[in-house]
Amino acid sequence: HVQLVESGGGSAQAGGSLRLSCGYTSSSVCMGWFREIPGKEREGVATSHRLSAATLYADSVKGRFTISRDDFESPLFLQMDKLEPDDTGMYYCAAERGWCLGGLKKLEYRYWGRGTQVTVS
Repeated sequence: HVQLVESGGGSAQAGGSLRLSCGYTSSSVCMGWFREIPGKEREGVATSHRLSAATLYADSVKGRFTISRDDFESPLFLQMDKLEPDDTGMYYCAAERGWCLGGLKKLEYRYWGRGTQVTVS
């Protein structure tokens, strides 16, 4: 079992930046960030595959968000720049220890944090 804890959410002005962090109890093959707004399905924002080092981004955040982790044991980060009001939502860290592709579909991930709120105005 993997426990995930997000931090770093908050409020920002449009055009500003925030950095989210995800701490975890065990390293995972695939990790990612998802977001959810009321009334809409949880969507993938950015993911990272530990073995291939591949990253994947939703079209809406390409060029603005960066997912990273320094090594296999360090926290997972999401640097969010040029924030837009549409980025507002609850952001969740997700992980999968088994076989995974590192895609943007939530069904691929078994472990989830409780989320951190991001509000852009």
